[in-house]
Amino acid sequence: MPQPPAPAYPAEVRERLEADAREVIARYPGARSALLPLLHLVQAEEGYVSRTGMAFCAELLGLTTAEVTAVATFYTMYRRKPSGDYQVGVCTNTLCAVMGGDAIFDELKAHLGVGNDETTPDGKVTLEHIECNAACDYAPVVMVNWEFFDNQDPESAKRLVDDLRAGRPVEPTRGAPLCTYQETSRILAGFPDTREGAVAAGGGAGHASLTGLRLAKGEAPGRVVRPRDGARPEEAPQPGSQHPSSHSRPSPDPHPSTSPFGPPETPQPTAESDPQHPAGPVGGGTGGAADTDGPDTDEGER
Repeated sequence: MPQPPAPAYPAEVRERLEADAREVIARYPGARSALLPLLHLVQAEEGYVSRTGMAFCAELLGLTTAEVTAVATFYTMYRRKPSGDYQVGVCTNTLCAVMGGDAIFDELKAHLGVGNDETTPDGKVTLEHIECNAACDYAPVVMVNWEFFDNQDPESAKRLVDDLRAGRPVEPTRGAPLCTYQETSRILAGFPDTREGAVAAGGGAGHASLTGLRLAKGEAPGRVVRPRDGARPEEAPQPGSQHPSSHSRPSPDPHPSTSPFGPPETPQPTAESDPQHPAGPVGGGTGGAADTDGPDTDEGER
């Protein structure tokens, strides 16, 4: 059944939003390019992208509501229904899941009494499972309003959501201090974060994230995985980690600036470097076809 037209914003809200929207649109050579930040702008107003918000975007950009809806429903950062002040996302992609992400998600569902994409009765927390956050080196990762909480486990994640609901201070492992989802949406719309020190606290990539770059530059990256004997050298602080969080478990990956275990191992010779063994790596025979000098012949064909 067709829906009635979306209600308009109240006059004072419309006037304020339109002034902000015009500022955003002026940044782009073509008006329709401003659609993504405008969707964040209307989300900052209501906490989600409502039909009223989509109609507003369509009107200002000269688009149809169908075109705006297609974009708003494609990107998961846009909420389609009222939700909590804090979006708690548990990564359940492969690596995080294997490292404990699935267990964290199940524990939080039971602890909060909500399912995926549901909000606690107090309106504080919306829980969802999310796709890869590009932080696999700190798995399992939980995000709150798109800020990182690294190296989580079920107990640390439950403390985190309890503190959010109680209004206690919570600091991400990396990145700026938390703000509400509506405040986050306004920042994502392109408006400055005016909180004192918030921009400087953005930090940078952690040690584990930069290891590949250091290897490419020929630098000694240190050991980033636990040795097989279980030894754990003393850890050094992660560059860019301005906000150590009480809601993360100790990282299983020691990150000293120099490795007491020596340089990385030299790669083994491979088939590509040994024409005499084109089917496998250099080494002792295994009795397979690659170790025979004659042609492969099935006994049944002789």
